[in-house]
Amino acid sequence: MNPLILLTLGATLLACVLVILGVHAYTAGRAQRSALIERLSETGHPQSPGRRRRFAGIDRRLRRTRFGRRIELKLATTGLDLTPGEFFGYMVLSVAGVWLVASSLLAPFFGPVAGLIGLWAANAFLNWQRTRRTERFIGQLPDLARILANATQAGLALRTAIGMAAEELEAPAGEELARVADRLAVGHSMDDSLGELTERLPSRELVVLVSTLVLSARAGGAIVDSLRNLTVTLEQRKETRREIRTQLSQVTVTAYLVPAIGLGSLLLVDMMMPGALDRMTGAFFGQSAVLVALGLFTLGFLLIRRLSKIDV
Repeated sequence: MNPLILLTLGATLLACVLVILGVHAYTAGRAQRSALIERLSETGHPQSPGRRRRFAGIDRRLRRTRFGRRIELKLATTGLDLTPGEFFGYMVLSVAGVWLVASSLLAPFFGPVAGLIGLWAANAFLNWQRTRRTERFIGQLPDLARILANATQAGLALRTAIGMAAEELEAPAGEELARVADRLAVGHSMDDSLGELTERLPSRELVVLVSTLVLSARAGGAIVDSLRNLTVTLEQRKETRREIRTQLSQVTVTAYLVPAIGLGSLLLVDMMMPGALDRMTGAFFGQSAVLVALGLFTLGFLLIRRLSKIDV
């Protein structure tokens, strides 16, 4: 046989083998990447026994976008057992449901308005969960400072004291300190580990505690006396915050009653005069009046919330 033909057949066979090996390596790499993403997802959002994650495909695509990463960061600060895909899926379903309900009960014009309110409510829910978790963490700060002071006085290192506090305290302080202890265990510095904690749960009390720990870890000094004095201060601030929250509870309820009164008025008008909302929103002036009214109710809600916000 012609040597040129043999060389061509050999080169073709070698190219086919390389293509097969390349395809095999590519598929194996994609499988390993998918398994790694799934494992990291489960690590970031520990799931309950027997719980199966929903919207897995949406979650994988959403994590690659900036919007998905923002949702993931917010969910990490709230402590919710949800993936970005699950939250996005539930949000879309809720907005669609609110849209249909508002269109059927009130008028088709109120469907998009209700959808926008639903989107705002989803973001407000995440912010509320974050604030609620931060408040719970602030309430545990006196116990945290006391545990760290006792452990340090007993001769334990600050890293060991943080790990001990993570085991003794309940959530959310226990979970957050466990993250700090894990980062310290793999070689991260005290400044970076505690700095990420203040970014996840921003508060003045936590900033003061973290500053005390960081300065003591850098320069040494009487960390036990500092922590004991800080414990007393945190207890006093805790009582002050509780008193302010109690006194402003009526104002907070008023802020939520203002938009509720507007919605109740619309329902009352539609019950007294069936079809009135359809006729009102069928004209440009009626739609403009409704939008102005909604804007005024929203402005009243924001102003009342702003006036009742007192920084301690």
